[in-house]
Parts: sequence; structure tokens; C-alpha cells
Amino acid sequence: MSRLFPLFAALLLSACAATPPPSPATPLQPQVLRVIGLNDFHGNLEPLPRPIRVIEDDGTERQITVGGAAYLASAVEQARAGAEHSLVIAAGDLIGASPLASSYFLDEPAIGAMNRIGLDFNAVGNHEFDRGWEELKRMQEGGCEQFTVRQPCAVESPYQGADFQFLAANVIMPDGSTLFPAYSVRSFGEGAGKFEVGVIGLTLKDTPTLVTPGGVAGLTFEAEAMAINRAVAALTAKGVEAIIVAIHEGLYTEVGYNDKSCGGVYGPLLGILREVDPRVDLVISGHTHRSYVCDFTDIDPSRRFTVVSAGYGGSLLTEIDLAIDPVTRDARVMRADNRVVQSSRVAPDGTPSETVASLPQYAPDAEVAAYVARYVQAAQTAATRPVGRISGDAHGPPLPATEETSLGNAIADAQLFATRDAGAQIALMNNSGVRNGIDPAQDGTITYGDIFSVQPFANQLVTRSFTGAQLLALLEQQFDSQGFLQTFSVSEGFALSYDLSRPEGARVVSATFMGQPIDPVTTYRVTMNSFLAAGGDSFTLFETGTDSVIGPLDLDAFEAWLAAAEIRELPPIDRITEVTPPQ
Repeated sequence: MSRLFPLFAALLLSACAATPPPSPATPLQPQVLRVIGLNDFHGNLEPLPRPIRVIEDDGTERQITVGGAAYLASAVEQARAGAEHSLVIAAGDLIGASPLASSYFLDEPAIGAMNRIGLDFNAVGNHEFDRGWEELKRMQEGGCEQFTVRQPCAVESPYQGADFQFLAANVIMPDGSTLFPAYSVRSFGEGAGKFEVGVIGLTLKDTPTLVTPGGVAGLTFEAEAMAINRAVAALTAKGVEAIIVAIHEGLYTEVGYNDKSCGGVYGPLLGILREVDPRVDLVISGHTHRSYVCDFTDIDPSRRFTVVSAGYGGSLLTEIDLAIDPVTRDARVMRADNRVVQSSRVAPDGTPSETVASLPQYAPDAEVAAYVARYVQAAQTAATRPVGRISGDAHGPPLPATEETSLGNAIADAQLFATRDAGAQIALMNNSGVRNGIDPAQDGTITYGDIFSVQPFANQLVTRSFTGAQLLALLEQQFDSQGFLQTFSVSEGFALSYDLSRPEGARVVSATFMGQPIDPVTTYRVTMNSFLAAGGDSFTLFETGTDSVIGPLDLDAFEAWLAAAEIRELPPIDRITEVTPPQ
């Protein structure tokens, strides 16, 4: 929690005392803005399907259900009720990589839910660009113009757009303007108590490497600190008393969701914040799906702002009190806490989920619950349709993963299966695109809703020709310094081993197809999804392939592969091997 200057402390203490009769000596009270921070909602209209672990004060461990738009609405309403002035601000990824009930309808209901919750601003995140910047503009402005393979306005027609403002300080259009405003100013109070707050919003600079490049063609993504500082200068010139930054970039930490020690934090946001103008008062962050409340003064004493994040999927919100000194007009964070959005989910046998009495209890907001139910019902026919049976571990490491997974290998096998007529020999799947695990029924049955949650992006399959030399160079990109380290999951018949102790560009120890080493002069037909085909996840060498054949949607390929066998045994994790160098 940010440290209090003596004057701030005295003023807040006096604000808590009984109000004396008016007199000229009565000090002015600080103005307090309640800020409610959200991030990485990802269209989770319903409570999250898997409980989270909490430990009560007596040490008892409980598994509780969290999230859901109706419960989040009540939590936000309760947080707002305790303050005269408030703002609700999100740090990106409201949409994209969403469950079926939202994604099947192009995330229109996620925006509709946030309209009803009362969101004021959202900084664009990388997933806001999953369907391209033109579709993102439709998310803001409304309408039924079609920019994707799915038909918009399937439930509400016309789609009304967002009542809140998207912000994009570092997303530059070809004409030099920003895709959405860089910042916005809100005024609160009246007369001597009036104050203004500037809100800056932006995404991470590396967004083009995390989405299909065609969807951001023509856009420039500037360095984060540069864009923030330019907006800070403009807001300062306008005389605002407080500056809030919402940025879709974050920190990593293993501390508890409301631990305020900044203990062990790391990640790309650290470097950005060290360059940010110290006139910033609060940073709401996201992207890493971690939860933290960190007084950045503990890291850099010259920057007296607090940086917060509220985890993933509406499981938490951050409640922050930002106080404006009535004399100096300076703003400081006086308090910041992450609140668990405890909710409820009924198991198939009718058993309700556990609750923890020491955490806030929220009743679902009736209006939002009815709105969500409308979309859940609309998606129900598709969601419950059986598509096949599986055996084996459909979870593996926490998903999305960055290393080979059994489920990722199954997807690669399915993509190879679906593109044989295009001459495909090998299929490569980026594990960051495997968005969820699968919980099959007792007999192994899985549904369309299950596989949709695994691959919600509607990527088409692309098969291209690569020489062995091109393929080997592409495989080296798994281990280079661009983007993040990510090994592929691969189709049956292909195997690779690597050694990270070797120099960059020479980390592939061996790569074989049907037991034979990849021959640099032989041509191979390789299938990938359209995200990779356009150079996504920094795998730019996918673009060097030739003789492209466009295949089915990735989800359709997976469904067809499942249907072609009575039961599919998920492949083992033995196709990608890390070589341990001798000690």
C-alpha cells in the first residue's frame, strides 16, 4: 500500500471523526475516488469451471467457485456503493479465448455484460485483436457488419456496441492517429471539491506476435513507456489531478492474491514501469493472469505508484482508494485490495459448490444473470452435442502451456488427418493455442462445448511446402530469443530433440520424419493453423512456405478426427525431447 504523507494521514483521520460545526477553521477534506480494477475477463460469462484453492484463517484449505458476470456485477456494485466517486477500469482481454457462450457469438455478450456491470474504460489487450482490428472497432461501435467466418448479431440484432470506451495509446493507424483514444478525462465533484482524473490505456508492444498478423496489418504498436509518457504530458498540460494507467502487460509472482510485499515479482512490466513518468499515480495491469498488489516505491522510490492485477476470468477485482490532497492537489493510492468474487456452481449431481464464510458472499445480479442465461441457452444445443470419445490425460500441465502436451499432439494428429488430401506429411501445433483441458464423461464422451473451449479461435488450416533446410530453420525459432520459448506439439511420425545449452540457432539436436533425419534438400508438406501461417507467436518462417492449400477450420478438423474412431486414445508425450547435457 502506498505510504501516506503526514498531511494525507491527518486529513483522512479527520475525515473519519465526527463532523464539527462549520467554521472557517474546518480543514478541507481529501476527495477519494474508488477505482475498481479488472483484467483478463476473457468472456467468462459463467462461474469458472474449476474451483480455486483458498486457505482460511484457521489453516483449513477449501476449494471455492469464483467468477461469473452476474456475481462480478454484484461485487462491483458493492465496491461502488462504498464511495461517492468511482470508476471501473479494465486492463484488456475482456474478449478473445472465451468460453462457448461468449465466443460462439463473437463475444458480443461479453461486451453486453460489461455494459450492464458498468465498466467505464478498457485498455485493449492482445486478445481484443484475435478477430482483427475492424471487428474490434465493431465491438466498440456496434452493428452487424461481418468481418469473420461467424455471423454477427445472432441473438441481439443489431448489436449495440460498448457503452464504455476502449483506449489504445500505443496502437497507431497508418494516418498517425490511434485506433482508439489514447486517454480520457473524467471530472468528479463540484466547486472547490472538483477534481479531474486522466485514464491512459494501452496494450503490450508485442501484440502483433500474439495474434494473426493479418488482423493487425497496417497498425504500429509503439513501445509502452513512450506512449504512456506522451499521454502523461498531455494530461498534465490539461491540469488533471490524478493519472491512472491501464496496461495489458503484467508481472509474475507466486505470492498470495492480496499479498502486498512485491515479493519476487518479475516480468516485462518491471522494465516498462522503470521508464514511466513518475507523475503516474496508479497502474492497473493484466496479461499474466497473476494477482498482486505492489507498491512500486519498494522497487523504485522515485515512482510512488501502486501496480495491481486481479488474476483471470472475473475471479477477483481490485478495490483501490485514490485520494486527492485538497491543498497540493496531489493524488496517492491510500488503499488497494484484491477481493475474491466468490460465486456458486451446482455440480451435475445437484451438489452446490463450497463457500468460505470469511470471504464476501455475493448474490448474482438478476439482470446480468438473465442476460447471461439468454446466451447460455442459445449456445446449449451446440455445447452439449457429443463429438466423440477419448481416453488418456486431456489436461497435462496448466493450459495454455508452452511445451508439448498430449492434447496438443492429438490436435496435431487431427490437423494432419484433415489435410492429407493437400499432401500433408507433418502438422505443427502451437501449445499456446490450446486454451483449456477436457473433462470427459465417465465413458470418455466429450462434447462440442469441450473442444470449443480448447480451440476457440476459428483458425483455418494451411498446408505449405518447405525444404528441409527451411523446416529446420523454422524449428530453431522455438528456441530463439524472439517472443517466448515455446515448443510445438507435433503429429505422429515426427520427432525432435533439442538442447538449450547450445548456441541460439543450433539448438535442434535432431529432427526426424518417419524415423529418417530431415533432409535439407527434400521438400516436406507441413500443416499449421492460420495464426502460425501468418507468422504468429514470432514464428515468422512459417510465411516462407510455398504452394499453400487452405483447409478446414481447426475445430472442424478435430471433430472429424474424433468421429473417425470409436474412441481416440490421446497420444503420449514423447515426440519432443529436451536433451540434458552431461554434467
